[in-house]
Amino acid sequence: MRDSAGFSPDFAAFLRLTGVSGKTLSHQKYSSSHEQSARNGICGAYGIYGIYGICEIYGICKRAANRRSTERASYASDMIETLPFGRTGHDSTRVIFGAAALGAARHDAADRILAQVLASGINHIDTAASYGDSELRLTSFLQDHRSEMFLATKTGNRTASGARAELERSLDRLGVDHVDLIQLHNLVEDDEWAVAHGPGGVVEAMARARDEGLVRHIGVTGHGVRIPGMHLRSLREFPFDSVLFPYNYALLANPAYRTDAEALIAECESQNVAMQTIKAVARRRWQVDQAKKFSWYEPLSDASAIARAVRYVLSQPNLYLNTSSDARLLPLIVEAATSTNWNIAPTAAELDSDIAEHGITALFDGRELERI
Repeated sequence: MRDSAGFSPDFAAFLRLTGVSGKTLSHQKYSSSHEQSARNGICGAYGIYGIYGICEIYGICKRAANRRSTERASYASDMIETLPFGRTGHDSTRVIFGAAALGAARHDAADRILAQVLASGINHIDTAASYGDSELRLTSFLQDHRSEMFLATKTGNRTASGARAELERSLDRLGVDHVDLIQLHNLVEDDEWAVAHGPGGVVEAMARARDEGLVRHIGVTGHGVRIPGMHLRSLREFPFDSVLFPYNYALLANPAYRTDAEALIAECESQNVAMQTIKAVARRRWQVDQAKKFSWYEPLSDASAIARAVRYVLSQPNLYLNTSSDARLLPLIVEAATSTNWNIAPTAAELDSDIAEHGITALFDGRELERI
């Protein structure tokens, strides 16, 4: 079925992403037989090519349209599954865009990455005040797509005054009047926890900001093997709307971490707290000096191993997967999340084989490897 300008669904989606009017092209005598020429002309005008280029985005749109137009005997998702994000009232995609990927990106690169996010159907963005220029790189995108996105950021300040100032700075950098979720960033140390939850702490300040309409919901995040236990402690102290913690096969091989993670998941399910996971596609900490790194840890690079790592998380019915800060992996993660077996867990034998073949190790061990 073609749109009012006579273009196919995949090309119409491409035009929406580039901001070119289909009616304008039709007035210039372009038709279905000229879509390839029009696409090439637009790509040339943008001067954009490569994995994050608009031409690649056109390919993503076309593949999505082809999937939608093909009847399958077995179930497959045309788009990423959505679930109620805890008790927030928002249906978020099970894959959440980790906007740390924008922290060191140029404006043009950030725009191309965000075009991929839009094309994939992801409707939830997670950034932080400490992610370099990430909030700034989202500004122009949010001017056009704020209503389509659940927007989350984080504050690392533990005092009320510091956190309030950082929140106001984030709102200014993002160009918005509120965020859907403010998160206490990496709240794992006992002394910081006491300040955050005490009088004059960040929890008090964010609750006040929620009352003022600057934030809609409040969450807490963290790294390391201690974080599930700390999140349980936080949930007993304050009704957080979401948590975020590492989750992958290598880390869950630690019996103590698995026990704590399972206890956290059970508690979140009982309280209807949204559960975000990070480090799904982590391989190990960097073992060699890399001239160009897009993540503080080394991610997997093998497409099949990435797909199994994604399925390991998404096969758990209430978990969300936050994408890697290495944006080159975004297409592979999206592809895995929309495959025919996206919600079928890989076998232990398959995952053990990936560990052996790719040298996967846990990023955290509670000792030397506990902090970033």
